[in-house]
Amino acid sequence: MNLVNDILAHVNFIGAMALFVIGLYMVVTHSNLIKRIMGINIMGTAIFYFFIAVGNVEDGAPPLLDPDGNALTFINPLPSVLILTGIVVVVSITVYSLSLVVRIYETYGTIDQKEMAQIEAEDDD
Repeated sequence: MNLVNDILAHVNFIGAMALFVIGLYMVVTHSNLIKRIMGINIMGTAIFYFFIAVGNVEDGAPPLLDPDGNALTFINPLPSVLILTGIVVVVSITVYSLSLVVRIYETYGTIDQKEMAQIEAEDDD
């Protein structure tokens, strides 16, 4: 029973790790460039989920002043700030990657990495 309670206490971290592994699997195993970009986005989402899990405080309150003057346990706002910065970075990487995929498609006529390697091998011969 103790193991089940430990797993349930850390289910957010396990979920974040699972999402990251799914995204990493997509990046490593697929040769389609769009699927790789989707994998990178899933990995970014896993990192955001991890930061949310780290910043969670049980029975915590938002970091605002209490009008009654009561001492409250506050949630750390730093992970939220880091998530906002991370969202900007992930969106920028996605836009740049998709623009590169458009250029690659215009050049090679495909977005599959294996087909591009074959085209390059034929051009070298």
